[in-house]
Amino acid sequence: MTTDLDEFAARRNAILDAIANAARMAARSPADIALVGVSKKQPDERIDLALAAGQRVFGENRVQEAEARWTHRRAAYTDLELRLIGPLQTNKAEQAVALFDVIETLDRLKLARELRKAMDKLGRTPRLYVQVNTGEEDQKAGIAPGELGEFLQLVRTEYGFVIEGLMCIPPVEEPAGPHFAMLADLAAANDVKKLSMGMSADFETAVKFGATSVRVGSALFGERPSA
Repeated sequence: MTTDLDEFAARRNAILDAIANAARMAARSPADIALVGVSKKQPDERIDLALAAGQRVFGENRVQEAEARWTHRRAAYTDLELRLIGPLQTNKAEQAVALFDVIETLDRLKLARELRKAMDKLGRTPRLYVQVNTGEEDQKAGIAPGELGEFLQLVRTEYGFVIEGLMCIPPVEEPAGPHFAMLADLAAANDVKKLSMGMSADFETAVKFGATSVRVGSALFGERPSA
């Protein structure tokens, strides 16, 4: 193995160890928490290092960028799991359904309708998460916490969706813990089993509050190129 691969594998193992330690402190099984490598805007050589190191679950923000990066790699890595973790435009719903195994950013009824059409057309059913805007920030996507129950009822009854999880991105200027706790409470109140929360700076906190997947970019891949 090259030195670069050794270094990448060491970073990945350190993150997995931190996840495992946080899980044990919370009396949880480390096996219940998935590490999602946030590969958006990362150069191809880093993606290939991640794959060589054994990483198989990846998060992307944009449909077209993900198509360019992953379509040809699907043939070589049949155990890939691709997650859309960025906002989804309704006109990209069919492309997203065709490519992604998990869509974490369902946040409005118009998008639910387009996803249902795409699923019926393509015969694919990606697992779905609802994004919750726990900080109720005007500039951020997601369902307001007070509207989540009604939204879940509608997408379950009108579109037949099974909602696997909830996802949040806490406000950067606030402690993340209360937002993770809120998301966990909302999931419990609405019979949702999984929680996508926590990023490079706070994934250990997220694990303590019940995260079942953490989205780690810079701590795993290094900072994204500025260009």
